[in-house]
Amino acid sequence: MTEPSTTLLEGVRLSCMRDDRILFEELDFSLKPGQVLLLEGKNGSGKTSLLRILCGFREPDAGDVRWCGEGISGSQYYADMAYVGHMDGIKKELTVHENLKVSLALSSAGHYSIQQALDKVKLTGYDDALVQSLSAGQKRRLSLARLLITHTIVWILDEPFTSLDKQGIALIESLMVEHCTNGGMIVLTSHHDINLQGVEIQHIPLS
Repeated sequence: MTEPSTTLLEGVRLSCMRDDRILFEELDFSLKPGQVLLLEGKNGSGKTSLLRILCGFREPDAGDVRWCGEGISGSQYYADMAYVGHMDGIKKELTVHENLKVSLALSSAGHYSIQQALDKVKLTGYDDALVQSLSAGQKRRLSLARLLITHTIVWILDEPFTSLDKQGIALIESLMVEHCTNGGMIVLTSHHDINLQGVEIQHIPLS
């Protein structure tokens, strides 16, 4: 197991431009097991752009993202990272169970079985329901259930509490605490105040 004091994910002098406008520049951060990195700022400040860089969806205009001291291109990083964005990333024409089977086929198994994950996110009994019949909150919880059934270290979450009620938010917060307690790490954006008892949260303000 990786030591908690070991830095795994680093951003080194990262810069990003959009339409000839600098969103951020020379941004540095480091993340260790058990920590959360919270990106803060108004809409258009570069939060989602930074997440996309961390996911490898786009290159930074300057600087590097490093995993275990090396660049993320061609590394183990992509197997160790999971992303949930504004779009839920689930197939609406498939059932709840089929969606999770597809996710599991593409990754190593995590701590939870499919049924255990459904129980955890309060979707018990929805195994055979078509995703298109679910509410927005249920779809969001299904997308987050994918994190539980696959073995990943870094969760990158873009507004994970969207479409969730107070109970849903509390549920996802508990799953985030559990992930960090087990040595995982999270990078996220959120317009909601978050309550992660016992978890160290680093704040990066983007203007």
